[in-house]
Amino acid sequence: MLDELNQLRADALAQLSPIWDDAALEEWRVKFLGRKGALAAQMERLGTLPKEERASAGKLANETKTALEAAFTAKVGAMKQRALSESLESEPLDVTLPGRPIKRGRVHPATQVMREIYRIWGDMGFQIFRSREVESDEMNFQLLNIPMYHPARDGWSTFYIADTDQRVLLRTHTSPGQIRAMRALHPNPIRVILPGMCYRYEQITARSEIQFYQVEGLAVGHNITFADLKGTLTEFARRMFGENRQVRFRADHFPFTEPSMEMDVECIICDGKGCVVCKHSGWLEILGSGMVHPQVLRNGGYDPAEWSGFAFGLGPQRIAMLKHSIEDIRYFWGNDLRFLEQF
Repeated sequence: MLDELNQLRADALAQLSPIWDDAALEEWRVKFLGRKGALAAQMERLGTLPKEERASAGKLANETKTALEAAFTAKVGAMKQRALSESLESEPLDVTLPGRPIKRGRVHPATQVMREIYRIWGDMGFQIFRSREVESDEMNFQLLNIPMYHPARDGWSTFYIADTDQRVLLRTHTSPGQIRAMRALHPNPIRVILPGMCYRYEQITARSEIQFYQVEGLAVGHNITFADLKGTLTEFARRMFGENRQVRFRADHFPFTEPSMEMDVECIICDGKGCVVCKHSGWLEILGSGMVHPQVLRNGGYDPAEWSGFAFGLGPQRIAMLKHSIEDIRYFWGNDLRFLEQF
């Protein structure tokens, strides 16, 4: 039987070589690989062989089947390639036809708003200062007047990534950049913005995400007052949203600023009438701010008896929602082309 299998394999391959016709190829497949073909007939005989011959015969039968199936697949591919080559040679090729259009990438709407924010603050004399996303507990909380077990920590649902002596975490806000900027630029006056990604373990809703951009702002100098802060933020809102857009300030508390306030902009989506994005209040918070706390100034290396400053942290995606009437912050991370192609 071993000789018959070898002969079957040789005959099948020899007959396959000159075939270039689909019908003839199908006849070859049925003849040798079909359910009632020559190979199937040989495999049915395995049970009649003596026990000591079955293993070697079965192994050869399987090898023959694998070889013929591979040869069949290769022939199919060769026939398709030959048909394509003949078609290209026989049919005229119109080289004047336009090619397929190339889809160009777009700048993400969040990036567009970030660039506009950079431009506005740059025009107002602020420079960009980069700070790290992975921080220590000391930088993220303790040096900002939020010691261990302080109740204010409940406002920042934190991703801790290493429980070492330093307790490493993903920063919950860009405010630790204030300390890094002051220590890097001391003893000079400071006007910087610190953009970057922040992370909080929070419920995802139409107006909140677990990862989001913030742009921190910091100004440190001589005789900087609360009036300077309000005037600066009002000017930013005027340049970002237009001169007629209303803003309001509300007293608030942040451990690292004193006094503190939040700034709201009249909701563009509902024009102040109330919607789900603004929680039916007609206003949407875009930033928190305040005068830099004296202890934070000390932690940054500045004497609060000589220096003063203000800080703010704004949400670029909230601003993008206002500018473009986007009703759900989750669209920014959904990667839905129907949304992205509108910008």
